[in-house]
Amino acid sequence: MINKNMSFIHPEAKIGKDVTIEPFSYIDKNVEIGDGTWIGPNVTINDGARIGKNCKIFSGSTISAIPQDLKFEGESTTTEIGDGTVIREYVNISRGTVDKKTTKIGSNCLVMAYVHIAHDCIIGNHCILVNSVQVGGHVSIDDWAIIGGASAIHQFVKIGSHVMISGGSLVRKDVPPFVKAAREPLTYCGINSVGLRRRGFTNERINDIQEIYRNLYLSGLNNAKALEKIETLITSSEERDTITSFVRNSERGIMKGYGN
Repeated sequence: MINKNMSFIHPEAKIGKDVTIEPFSYIDKNVEIGDGTWIGPNVTINDGARIGKNCKIFSGSTISAIPQDLKFEGESTTTEIGDGTVIREYVNISRGTVDKKTTKIGSNCLVMAYVHIAHDCIIGNHCILVNSVQVGGHVSIDDWAIIGGASAIHQFVKIGSHVMISGGSLVRKDVPPFVKAAREPLTYCGINSVGLRRRGFTNERINDIQEIYRNLYLSGLNNAKALEKIETLITSSEERDTITSFVRNSERGIMKGYGN
């Protein structure tokens, strides 16, 4: 159902089947909306939006806004939102710049009210960004991460998969996969064992992850030496190789362990 009398829908916008657009919303040109998606009242969807199937976008949200970046010169870029993602009230998502050409949010994510996601961010599947999270430009967040409310993530930070970050955190450094993070400055607080069990990780896999982080954060070794020890003592696995690759390729450096 599309109520054209009370919403503006550009004739070049591509609207899928069974899409609902509530009154007073604005749909610009060069927009694609997938089948079964619901667009609430007073939503603004700008040029470059690519919205998947069965999404829900609540009132007051702005999708594919022009980046808040002085280097932006009007280049053609996009915002991509995967299937089944829910965008709650007054969320603002900027489209990409010449860097990545897109801002991307995966499938089955929940982006709660008042979240801001800046240009060129890449967010994976099944992520939750709680109320008022502020995400700087060029941030990468991997699958299944949960970011607590009112947290602020510095530009270019990378956050690994299955991470849980406490509410009100200031995230200035990269956060490696499978961990919990809290305190100020942001600190390693153990692995996200509850989340991992909910997602089907066996006790053996969880124990291996714990052993990796004992060596990384509790051995007193610097990162390079800790990685050498981990790769010598712990059998190669998807989890081990994901963690070691993340740490080795971190450009901003990873967050510290407790007491460091």
